[in-house]
Amino acid sequence: MTATHTRPAPGTEGSPVVPGARRRPRVREAMPYLLLAPAVLALIALLGWPAVNVVVTSFRKLDLGELTRGEFTWIGFDNYAQILGNPEFWTVTLRTVVFTSSIVAATVLTALLLALLMKHAPVVPRVVLQVSLLLAWAMPQLAATTVFQWIFDQQYGILNKTLVLLGFDSFAGHSWFATGASTLTVVGILITWQAVPFVAMTLYAALLGVPKDLYESAGIDGASGWQTFTAITWPQLKPVLMIVTFLSVLWDFKVFSQVWAMREGGPSGGSTTLPVMQYLEGIAGKHFGAAAAVSVLMVLVLVVVCAQYLRLLLRSQEVDL
Repeated sequence: MTATHTRPAPGTEGSPVVPGARRRPRVREAMPYLLLAPAVLALIALLGWPAVNVVVTSFRKLDLGELTRGEFTWIGFDNYAQILGNPEFWTVTLRTVVFTSSIVAATVLTALLLALLMKHAPVVPRVVLQVSLLLAWAMPQLAATTVFQWIFDQQYGILNKTLVLLGFDSFAGHSWFATGASTLTVVGILITWQAVPFVAMTLYAALLGVPKDLYESAGIDGASGWQTFTAITWPQLKPVLMIVTFLSVLWDFKVFSQVWAMREGGPSGGSTTLPVMQYLEGIAGKHFGAAAAVSVLMVLVLVVVCAQYLRLLLRSQEVDL
């Protein structure tokens, strides 16, 4: 028999074959995923599993009786049919979307102006403003709600008294909580007041990251303040602005504490939002299956509202990469 000899590949003559050498590149490629695996599993356990439970509960009849008896009753889409067939749900949904959009717009615009002010203000006024923002942000929600209730109080509120002293006598004894729209306006001012500090400080940090050489070049070219803002500041600030806007939408859409503590969704349900409706269905009404269905619908509404914005956000991230 003639022995067959395999010719080694070019460049490998005399190179010893190390066992497991071919596995090392694969291990290196898989190493990032192996390092991320514990965090991903923890997120799935802490976030994914409760979310699945909410979806499953939304297809069950789970009132207080079923909960105490431990009964597991499937009713399919009955909870969704009941909620979607209720005209109040659509009214509350529209109110929540308009309420959230107004708060986010007011928060981002005010925060942007304050960030620009901190960028150009002298040291002492800037430090005073930053400390004031941090104190407003650190104030507990219920404490801030109580303060705003006293400010807008019908008889003893400082706002009405100040307006009367300025000559607006019609505001003597004026009720700022007479309608749902006025109540949500007060709540919106409160939420904006507490949300502005975080957004403003984030945008201010982004402004500090803009290279000074760009501003010097714009000054040499004779660019005006508005031209400098649109050509240099805005492109550098836009990615961060989109992120904080997206976060503000998520936070403000699910606001509950301030709305409930102010007037419990009143008067006559005029300031009820989707989180308050969920609470009334679930905790107050003891209809936990229906409340879970409201939660799922809230997520769907939020996805619809944010879909276009999220697409633009992802596209901007791809462009940056």
